[in-house]
Amino acid sequence: MNLELSIIGPALIAGLLVTATHVPLGVQVLNRGIVFIDLAVAQIAGLGVIVADALGFEPHGPMVQVAALTAALAGALLLNWTDKHWPAVQEAVIGVTFIVAANVAILLLAADAHGAEHLKDLLIGQILWVKASLLPYVALVYAVLLVVWLRWAERIGRMGFYVLFAVAITISVQLVGVYLVFASLIVPALATMYLRRGRTLVAYGLGAAAYGAGLALSLVSDLPPGPLIVCSMTVLAVVVVLLSSRSRIPT
Repeated sequence: MNLELSIIGPALIAGLLVTATHVPLGVQVLNRGIVFIDLAVAQIAGLGVIVADALGFEPHGPMVQVAALTAALAGALLLNWTDKHWPAVQEAVIGVTFIVAANVAILLLAADAHGAEHLKDLLIGQILWVKASLLPYVALVYAVLLVVWLRWAERIGRMGFYVLFAVAITISVQLVGVYLVFASLIVPALATMYLRRGRTLVAYGLGAAAYGAGLALSLVSDLPPGPLIVCSMTVLAVVVVLLSSRSRIPT
């Protein structure tokens, strides 16, 4: 039991930290109409990790983190530029960016004997293997990002949003994987769109409950936690949408 808690505990904390940053960013993403930006930036960050690994840098070492963040920032700045100059087709540009980054990653991993495993880890993550020693540093960075966003969102503008977004996504991808990053960002924000009051609180509760439920199901079923968390989050989101839409409260 103690061994199970030692694994589930850090994983749950990691999920709560991701939820804490992704709920407000997700609301902003929906408001801007750029729903798939996190998939694109997450995939670009993952591509940075793959490139660093191909160059022989130590997995999870500082150079890998630098490569992931550099790639994500470059992708975010590119999307900021296209948002400014081609706003009418920004969602299409985001989609193309994602698919190109994903296929470049596949090509880089094609000659790797463990390429399929690396790609799987990138997509569904390895949340159960999160190192507890890293979580205080992650919490500190997330806290800084939240303070900057909540206090100076209007002052930092669109460029600042893309930079903060890139930093948050880079960290989150390496904690929980691309799919959970997308789900954590979009599903709680989307599920609470009918709520006028308490939207943030409900979104946080949904995310926290989904991580808890998914990890618990993984513990008893021996199935991978990432997909279980995504499915749990979706089921809870449907319940929230049904309950909130029945009250017919506009956004």
